[in-house]
Amino acid sequence: MGIVTRRGLIRRLGAGALGGAAVLGARNLALAEEHSDMTGAQHSDMTHPGQMGHGAGSLGAVGTVDHNRNGFDPTKILTDFDHGETSTDRSGRTVHEYEFLALDKEIEVAPGVFFPAWTYNGRVPAPTIRVTEGDRIRIKLVNASAHNHTIHTHGIHPAGMDGVPGAGEVAPGEEFVYDFIAEPFGTHLYHCHSLPLAQHIHRGLYGALLIDPKKGRPDAHEMVMVMNAFDTNFDGANEVYAINTVAFHYMNDPIKINAGELQRAHVINITEFDPLNSIHIHANFFNLFRTGTSLEPDEFTDTISMGQAERHMIEFTYREPGRFMFHAHQTEFVELGWMSSFEVS
Repeated sequence: MGIVTRRGLIRRLGAGALGGAAVLGARNLALAEEHSDMTGAQHSDMTHPGQMGHGAGSLGAVGTVDHNRNGFDPTKILTDFDHGETSTDRSGRTVHEYEFLALDKEIEVAPGVFFPAWTYNGRVPAPTIRVTEGDRIRIKLVNASAHNHTIHTHGIHPAGMDGVPGAGEVAPGEEFVYDFIAEPFGTHLYHCHSLPLAQHIHRGLYGALLIDPKKGRPDAHEMVMVMNAFDTNFDGANEVYAINTVAFHYMNDPIKINAGELQRAHVINITEFDPLNSIHIHANFFNLFRTGTSLEPDEFTDTISMGQAERHMIEFTYREPGRFMFHAHQTEFVELGWMSSFEVS
């Protein structure tokens, strides 16, 4: 069997791909039909514009991913904020200490589709670092892989802490401690900056870095959404797109939120091989805080496009219950896994 291309994956129905793994079926890589009777409640859901229907034709993945084997669950990643081991230094500053292990690990990015990832702590995306502006961050990177790696953080830090070749690059079997003050507040990211850069980022060495303002923000239900993709046949084009790694995960397991509750999503684009990614929410608009570095919104919209390493904070509230889609507004990305939904109750 030949190598399956991205468009080939769309066309295939239950095809054997990537070493014989039977994966995503139906006409768009994953068109899941729910064979249920139309109850009154289901019919009511479908009458609201922008909501997901529960009958045949709803988008989702055919089959399931083994999150236990992967060692991470995209639903848990949404709200898994890591404050590290905290202490106070002699100046009274809060210190957050982390230990990251760089290792090679095969992960399942769609049902039956496996990818030879390079990871921090065995997960993609890596742990979400969360601190307050002015705190001290210390990250020990231990390299247990076969390649040189770094941790480059987006923010303000000394040159020696930049996490690039010659400034914090770690050879296999070695370790290095990145030590810097968290600034400015906002929605940021970190990633490997070793060469070749496209491979070190695309393989999975990236994560969110959230720096909260000292005065805080209004109470909200907060989520981290890392827009990523995977070139499973290494031809320079992605075959699988997702939020937090697993294609269609939030169609199979919709994100549960409450009507009337403020939602705050930290959206990060780390997609390689495509110049832009995007996010669009259905039946609603959001306040956009560009890079999360402002306490006042910059825009009110329902769709934004983002280049690689662009990241923003968005806030929105759903007034009524129901199931609502959100997805990329590149249709091929949708067909290849970047389709999600909120379950509002």
